[in-house]
Amino acid sequence: MIYESLNCIADELNEYFRSKLRITEDKVVLSGIINQDGTVAIQGENKVLLTLINLEKEPSVKSNASAGGARTFANTSSAMSINLYVLFSAYFTGANYGEALRFLSFVIAFLQEKNAFTQGNTPRLDTGIEKLTFEMESLGSEKLNNVWSTLGAKYMPSVVYKIRMLTFDSSMVREYRPAIAGMERSGEAG
Repeated sequence: MIYESLNCIADELNEYFRSKLRITEDKVVLSGIINQDGTVAIQGENKVLLTLINLEKEPSVKSNASAGGARTFANTSSAMSINLYVLFSAYFTGANYGEALRFLSFVIAFLQEKNAFTQGNTPRLDTGIEKLTFEMESLGSEKLNNVWSTLGAKYMPSVVYKIRMLTFDSSMVREYRPAIAGMERSGEAG
């Protein structure tokens, strides 16, 4: 569910960039910033990285009657709602600092315009996800420094969003199998 949610957001942003900026390449990449060995995690430059930086259990979900129409479950061991904290960082070369700020501005504008993703306004959203709501997080300089230190990276122009609420149910978690070109979706192998 986490991958499906974040991958959908990256796809939506890439589509937004293609329509607004008339570009053909994907600019948003779902990726960590630094690998465990300390090397840069992505190939190339001039990208907006979408990185999961934290998860938290939603403390306010206790019953089926919730505000906002989000699907919730009674306190059961099979389901809970979580919030995702994601970092959008502009990984651009020094000469393209202005472009980094421009792309970061477009991310903020997009999520200001479309701060809730539902099946109705986002057909590619996984059917197991009812609604994702975005809230910009304001981090003070100390917290921001802690985020970048924890990631093991140098600061880049960035913004943090809290994505509320992903209903996490073990029955909904599936093995991810990428599509293989030329094979039918029916599951039949030739």
